[in-house]
Amino acid sequence: MTESALRDELGNLPAPLRIRLEAAGFDAEGLVALAAPLFARARGDATASGEERNRIRGLVEPPRAGDIKEAPAPGSAAHEQLAAVGLETLRRGELAFCVMAGGMATRMGGVVKALVDALDGQTFLDLRLRENAAWSERVGSPVPLWLMTSDATDAPIRDALARRGAPSHVATFTQGLGLRLTKEGRLFRGDDGEPSTYAPGHGDLPDALRRSGLLSSFVECGGKYVWIANLDNLGATIDQALLGHHIEQGRDIQGEVTSKVAEDRGGIPVWTDAANDAGNVVRRLQVLEEFRLPKGFDANVVRSFNTNTFLVNSNALLHTRVRYCWFEVEKKVGDRIAVQFERLVQELTGAMEASYVRVPRDGDASRFMPVKDFDELARRKGQIHAVAKARAML
Repeated sequence: MTESALRDELGNLPAPLRIRLEAAGFDAEGLVALAAPLFARARGDATASGEERNRIRGLVEPPRAGDIKEAPAPGSAAHEQLAAVGLETLRRGELAFCVMAGGMATRMGGVVKALVDALDGQTFLDLRLRENAAWSERVGSPVPLWLMTSDATDAPIRDALARRGAPSHVATFTQGLGLRLTKEGRLFRGDDGEPSTYAPGHGDLPDALRRSGLLSSFVECGGKYVWIANLDNLGATIDQALLGHHIEQGRDIQGEVTSKVAEDRGGIPVWTDAANDAGNVVRRLQVLEEFRLPKGFDANVVRSFNTNTFLVNSNALLHTRVRYCWFEVEKKVGDRIAVQFERLVQELTGAMEASYVRVPRDGDASRFMPVKDFDELARRKGQIHAVAKARAML
């Protein structure tokens, strides 16, 4: 397979698929460039392995003392002061809450996760809508709620919102759409012979939000902050003290981390080189997935774990240029292996000056309760109920 052969395949895509891809911001030449190591491996070049291309180069160091602040303790004077700042910000309509709802829960049988029952008769979407309604009532004006859907989840979620009579300040926008490749770099086709599409990861969020017009309209109307969270992590909710904390820190983005436990595998905050908005290399404390770390770095020395919850200045989210890394991922599709390229939203912490706050993961104060399958959902039912009750989701 060669670059020209892949270009020919891309040039002969069916018109309906081409229209869907163009609407989702698909970059055909970008895919050809990403496929170059696949072509090299097909020619026998073992140095172009997918694992190695995902790793960063250079010095990686753990967080230093004082890099990660503790969340303000409820009942303390600091908590009350920051909560007052956050509440006034909410009353001025300066916060939007954005949840990533593009996932098909493959470990739950390939269903739309937003529409899975988190509690008896209450879906993840229902609980998010009720939290939003409670906050909108409390602050006396609508708090925008945005849901990033995907090609697979958009229609079902839109239908569910319509059936629930969701208010106009609840809106959806669709993330990107990608094309899978074979290991040799040609288009991967399903059993029906058609090119196989996929959602390229939650790193699509800034670009997709810009395409939607929601973010620019929000900024024009005085919006200043966007909270980003996974839809299934019901612990990640609006918190006025954490909003005040972000404002006090004065950085473009606040990342929430929690204490790391033995089974955690994912992102951690580390010091490493990153490209800033101007393209200059700077030293930043940023969130990296463990698969990106150099082989000699022991991830266990970092005892903080990324919750994938971020509070971002809306102007920075609208204008900062993020130089994404696209990661090569092998995906089993049916009984065959496909290659797809994904990007992650935590790369915002490399493009922007970030602060970090440690949040609880236990009890009804938890801000980290991810649900990946039905077994985990069953284990968390009690905690989900306690959190939902404490935060006006029920």
